[in-house]
Amino acid sequence: MTLATHTTFGQLPAIHLVAPDGAEAVVTLYGGHLVSWKGADGAERMFCSAKSALDGSRAIRGGVPVIFPQFAERGSGMRHGFARVSTWRFEDSGIEEDGAAWALFGLAQGDLPVTVADAWPHAFALELRVAVRANELGMTLTVRNLGAETLPFSAALHTYHLVPDVCDVRIEGISSDEISIIDKLDKVYPDVTGRASMATGAGVLAIEQDGFPDVVVWNPGAVDAAALADMENDEYKRFVCIEPALLDPLTLEAGQAWTGSYRLLA
Repeated sequence: MTLATHTTFGQLPAIHLVAPDGAEAVVTLYGGHLVSWKGADGAERMFCSAKSALDGSRAIRGGVPVIFPQFAERGSGMRHGFARVSTWRFEDSGIEEDGAAWALFGLAQGDLPVTVADAWPHAFALELRVAVRANELGMTLTVRNLGAETLPFSAALHTYHLVPDVCDVRIEGISSDEISIIDKLDKVYPDVTGRASMATGAGVLAIEQDGFPDVVVWNPGAVDAAALADMENDEYKRFVCIEPALLDPLTLEAGQAWTGSYRLLA
């Protein structure tokens, strides 16, 4: 059985990963961007905007953008960093003992356009590992400092969870109180540990993270969604972003590596 095959998503080259039990994911090489995750039950669990550019002209709106080396405008570089708009390499794939199919993607300094590389003078390597089985998704992001100088960075996996109605979403385990979304919400929750959960009309999703100390919960609400060129006015009702994040920049010494992992269980 071929676990990982080359395909396209819109106009973008992508890898289609399928586990023996039928769980599957699609990752575009542009951005190393997971744009679809279906469990063995066949249910799609990632939101992707109908108006998102899928030709490499701008970042994809939906799925799981890889945020590196800067979160939002928290720095002097490109908003949310360059990883989500760079072309990654598909490096390997296989199957684990538990039946999970996995694929590995990489991005390094030599993969960047000259203009981006000149603005980011740090030798680095990113690895993104995606694994699927049953109704589970696992993602692991590794950052390596390959240079002689220190490497400061922030990172996040900016996950757009597909939901039937954002007004019915209830999130527990991130803060001391249950989180619900009535209107626009953009909030950072620091020092999150343990398992969180998101309850929707479609069921409950368990969320685990390790290495990422923070969580960002975001939904633009009606007014901000209407101002986004790559989102239909009412699409804000169909997703909530719950993203594992490392917001305060971490500094890696020469030769060091950092790893953040993320697991979703439906």
